[in-house]
Amino acid sequence: MKNNNIRKMVLSAMFLALAYVLPFLTGQIPEIGAMLCPMHIPVLLCGFLCGSPWGMLVGFLAPLLRSVTLGMPPLLPTAFCMAFELATYGAVAGFLYRILPKKKTSVYMALLAAMVAGRVVWGAVMFICMGLSGGNFGFGAFVAGALTNAVPGILVQIVLIPLLVIALEKAGKQAGNE
Repeated sequence: MKNNNIRKMVLSAMFLALAYVLPFLTGQIPEIGAMLCPMHIPVLLCGFLCGSPWGMLVGFLAPLLRSVTLGMPPLLPTAFCMAFELATYGAVAGFLYRILPKKKTSVYMALLAAMVAGRVVWGAVMFICMGLSGGNFGFGAFVAGALTNAVPGILVQIVLIPLLVIALEKAGKQAGNE
């Protein structure tokens, strides 16, 4: 049991590091770099592979850590709202993957539910933040921020995350049998 917790902690630290550095790579493609949602991938993987609490923690810390150390994304409202969004991704992906039957379709169901829940939470927190600062955040801004501007990232996540989760789970089972 102790080794499993240490393994999850080490993997979570690796996923946090990936969430920190992946935006540097995608930022080299100015036209779509931010639209690829690079921090989302390691957070979702952390939720699937390490579980809900670790996924939630990594998701919450990643945008805040980047913001306070690099200034990107801007802390308010962007990184603050992203922290809740990504925490939701990690928590929902990890929780649903744990309770759903261990089938390939469960990865997709957990992923899609996490993506929807995270975007709804982002919209709610953004609505509150903008309201408190005297700004306006309507349904059009939500659709643009949660869907329209994120289509490339959504597609990458739908293709890449299930492939990686299934491959890593398979590799983990094979390593456990040796």
